[in-house]
Amino acid sequence: MKPLKPLVVLGSLLFIVTLLIPTLLVLPFTDKTHGTLVEELKPQVMSAPEVKNNSSIDIPVYRSVEKQIENIPLEQYVVGVVASEMPAEFESEALKAQALAARTYVVRILLSETKLGTPEGAKLTDSFKEYQAYKDMEDLKKQWGSDFDAKIAKITEAVNATSGQILLYNGSPIDASFFSTSNGFTENSEEYWKNEIPYLRSVPSPWDEKSPKFTTAVAFSVADFERKLGVKLPSKGDIGKIVSRTTGDRVGVVEIGGKELKGTYVRDELDLNSSDFSWKRKGNEIIITTKGFGHGVGMSQYGANFMAQEGKTYNEIVSYYYKDIEISSIDPFIEEITAQIKK
Repeated sequence: MKPLKPLVVLGSLLFIVTLLIPTLLVLPFTDKTHGTLVEELKPQVMSAPEVKNNSSIDIPVYRSVEKQIENIPLEQYVVGVVASEMPAEFESEALKAQALAARTYVVRILLSETKLGTPEGAKLTDSFKEYQAYKDMEDLKKQWGSDFDAKIAKITEAVNATSGQILLYNGSPIDASFFSTSNGFTENSEEYWKNEIPYLRSVPSPWDEKSPKFTTAVAFSVADFERKLGVKLPSKGDIGKIVSRTTGDRVGVVEIGGKELKGTYVRDELDLNSSDFSWKRKGNEIIITTKGFGHGVGMSQYGANFMAQEGKTYNEIVSYYYKDIEISSIDPFIEEITAQIKK
């Protein structure tokens, strides 16, 4: 066999090195590149921020569907109330205002002896009819489906931003009542309920006209209308007349068939959205149109949202709807609340 010529050997070596260079250059980065690509290609899963439970308060809540009492940490309870009482699509500052109202409301209940249809061992229920609506995470997952992660994250952030804060008037937690939509004004407390409460005063809420719940029309047969209100309508087609209006421009007293009725009574008996109503008779039907949605006392939720859209903070929102209040810490009340829960 003839020995290879030096030029041939050199050429062969150069060819092999040329083939190896790309591999040698890439190898040191292969693992790192692979890991980065895998991370980038992973689906991004949003997780809700952890709820700040900065107090030792667990609230015994009667769950109406399960028919059992569940001990719920205070801030987790507030998350469940805000998620149930206000649309998650609302502005963050409105959600913060709602969190303050919800937390203050339950603190006031816990400090009192109030028991509205509450079973033994529970301090309140999850029903909005007696207290505040409350849903847990499983309830909300079923309700929101694929939107759950984003919505619960937004609400939890709003609750955390106000964690441990409550509303006080003269050093005591207020009755932080709220409702969906006003008729353009909130209502003085004594014009809907019995007691005059200094921080629940009528204020203009003009933003509410943009609410989808601002006006509603509902029809009743004449017979049904008469039966529900215990009145007899004249045959000529008249219904009645408004005798007086409240400070918040709702019906104070109305006269029907010679009988005077409070506007709040008419609302309750006919299950109307508001006590600001008007009506007209069409044949055998009475068409009633209402303005607003809810009792009208305290904070308007849609009003709060429109205020937030205009750049108002949650501090400004609650200070507008609840007069002469201050935002303070729950800490001075924790010992008393704990003692009340143990009773």
